[in-house]
Amino acid sequence: MDTNIFDTELRYQIALTQIDSIGPSLAKHLLERFGTARGVFNASKKDLLDIEYFGNYRAEKIIRFNNFTNADAEVLFVQQKQITPLFINDAAYPKKLAACSDAPTILYYKGTAPINQSRVISIVGTRLPTHYGKWLTTLIIEQLAPYNPLIISGLAYGIDVTAHQSALNCNLQTVGVLAHSLATIYPAAHQHIANDMIASGGLLTELSSTARIEKFNFPKRNRIVAGLSDATIVIETETKGGSMITANLAFDYDRQVFACPGKITDKKSSGCLQLIQTHKAAMLDSVATFIEALGWAPIATKPMAPKVQQNLTDSEKTILALLDHQIPVAIDEIYLKSMLPNAVLAGSLLNLELYGLIGALPGKTYLRLLG
Repeated sequence: MDTNIFDTELRYQIALTQIDSIGPSLAKHLLERFGTARGVFNASKKDLLDIEYFGNYRAEKIIRFNNFTNADAEVLFVQQKQITPLFINDAAYPKKLAACSDAPTILYYKGTAPINQSRVISIVGTRLPTHYGKWLTTLIIEQLAPYNPLIISGLAYGIDVTAHQSALNCNLQTVGVLAHSLATIYPAAHQHIANDMIASGGLLTELSSTARIEKFNFPKRNRIVAGLSDATIVIETETKGGSMITANLAFDYDRQVFACPGKITDKKSSGCLQLIQTHKAAMLDSVATFIEALGWAPIATKPMAPKVQQNLTDSEKTILALLDHQIPVAIDEIYLKSMLPNAVLAGSLLNLELYGLIGALPGKTYLRLLG
């Protein structure tokens, strides 16, 4: 075994994160003072005590630290698994996240996508979405695709995994922020998509390989999701849960937050409506509005040109007027209200789908598309 892999700055960087009284803010301060993690461990007690409010307890923790066993094991794990460690003062560390006061001191990244991209969007939501919520997630990502954003989420059930899969389907890079180490994938059912993401995106965590899966790490993970991004989109959520934590953190970080409105009687829309009502999120009524709010330069997209809308048949215009952006309408209701013959109705629905004006949902229901 090559012992030189342990005699590196990484060893001291990892060791610094293992001192429980040294949090992210203090670690940044130490690095500003001593330059490197190795420099922190080589500092004299006097130099450490010269730091305002540092105190004797923390100084002793650093001076007396001599157990590098766990740090060395992590160095070996990182090398064997081809993981990229990102320390807080590294040039490759996510710059948007580094601007947050509670940014993790170290991140472990396995993937191919650069994290420092100009357009980074987080998409979050409930683990038990409706058909509409999953459809809307897919639609939003499809309409964002021409702008080539990096899509961030948490690899959880529901909206998270739908966002990751939709991004992959649109040939977008997507990164999953884990609440556990890279030694495992949770939930295990997402192992396959995690493999696809490593090939076209990546997986990111602040937790070392020995960290167990703990409930309290999931809310902590959400600050990374929020901090990595220019904006967070909340699809469906109740008033409590991880998505609301992420949205509130993004708001606190002075990032843009958008929430998709839903029916006032729908519990899964209650969190989104609360975010809009309390002015912590803008209402996402169209992707065009979202793009304008972020100030992204217009890009030619595929939606139907206005002149095509003007050339719709009377039956197609009738159907379009009956459909809503938010509430799916059953084909039987469309038939009764439009009073169109079955053959005309079927042909008109197909044409409207091909034009990109409506979307078909399970149960023979239809929605008018955003934009």
